[in-house]
Amino acid sequence: MADIASERLNRYRTAPNLLTLLRICLAPFLVAAILEKRFALSFGLFLAAGLTDALDGLLARLLKQRTMLGQYLDPVADKLLLSTLFLVLMHQGLIPMRVTVLVFGRDVGILVVAAILFAATGRREFRPSLLGKANTMAQVSAVAAVLLHQLTALHWVEVVADWALWATMALTVASGLHYAWAAARRVGAQTANGHPGK
Repeated sequence: MADIASERLNRYRTAPNLLTLLRICLAPFLVAAILEKRFALSFGLFLAAGLTDALDGLLARLLKQRTMLGQYLDPVADKLLLSTLFLVLMHQGLIPMRVTVLVFGRDVGILVVAAILFAATGRREFRPSLLGKANTMAQVSAVAAVLLHQLTALHWVEVVADWALWATMALTVASGLHYAWAAARRVGAQTANGHPGK
């Protein structure tokens, strides 16, 4: 019995990563729906992507299956989806260019900082800060509100979209600076200990 239960559990242990891959696969369909101005479909697909994001983290905790692949794949899926959506929504004139430029600039900056951190200290892990998580939430809220605003003229939806976009800009700058500061501290501490590159 124990072997059967263990086998069934192992069968589901890849589910978190499969959900993350599903989120990546949803991106082109979501982009196509926005470009075709099918906003009801795009809003539904965005909700589905958000659901996979919530479920993969939940399943990873329940199954105690936090793999190295999942640790890298999950944030990549989030950034790929959100950055692409900001670009497409800017192209459609639904999000200001300054917001998209900040979002892309921060993401590129974090990649550069992570590369420098790895080159200087050999550390691969680069865990998101609270500011980074708050920024992701602001971005998700902004995209959801902007898409929803295309379906309804309710004033509160417009207000939420405006506030979420402003929050995205503020948190993008704040979290980007925080990542740079945290990376500088790690490099400085590693250098002070006399173990550069280890």
